[in-house]
Amino acid sequence: MTKTFTLGPEHDIEENQSKGYELPHLQVFAVRRDGLLYVYKNDCPHLNINLEWQEDQFLDMDAAFIQCSGHGALFEIETGLCISGPCQGEHLTAIAHEIDAHGQIVINVPEEMLDN
Repeated sequence: MTKTFTLGPEHDIEENQSKGYELPHLQVFAVRRDGLLYVYKNDCPHLNINLEWQEDQFLDMDAAFIQCSGHGALFEIETGLCISGPCQGEHLTAIAHEIDAHGQIVINVPEEMLDN
């Protein structure tokens, strides 16, 4: 079973920017790159901590990679693959999403992914 959440308007996330969302029992973030949107669970696979440095700041200084605030690990935006750091070779958890007819980002989350 999955649970559906609406995050907000797609246009809230500009090119090479990120935005975090706190939902009941789940934190996620979205990143826009080359016009595409990527959504991940806000959880480092190494330390199980939130990734952002400050509110909505999930990217490195060049906006080329997602960067973990805990130990500086770098993750590819398009795949969530860790390419540098102690969790190298692991992935962020991707979240299935779509843009609805009203331009809202809608995610579908397996219930087992929700913190109880």
